[in-house]
Amino acid sequence: MPADDPAARLAERERELTALLARLDADDASLRADRADATADDEHDPEGSTLSGEWQRVAAVRSATQRELDDVRAALALVAAGTYGVCERCGEPIPVARLEARPQATRCVACASLL
Repeated sequence: MPADDPAARLAERERELTALLARLDADDASLRADRADATADDEHDPEGSTLSGEWQRVAAVRSATQRELDDVRAALALVAAGTYGVCERCGEPIPVARLEARPQATRCVACASLL
């Protein structure tokens, strides 16, 4: 895919994030099943992490992944609207290097640093 094709980059990232969410959902379902097992006493296992701890980790990663997916989809909408690459705060162009590093960026570096 060409480096100057933001729609293709964003669509590829959307596919990656969607696949990651599916894996995380499967992990979550597996952990829920393990946790429902009355014989699983992992809270007292000194050798490994607890099911609760792993469940919290999966939930946190899933939440962050969902937020990024939402941002990517919003950026795809900006591409479709013809406003991709324009800072939502100051209206100036977002530098290409920033968009290459973070294709879903909605603010230029100067405006993003104000947050």
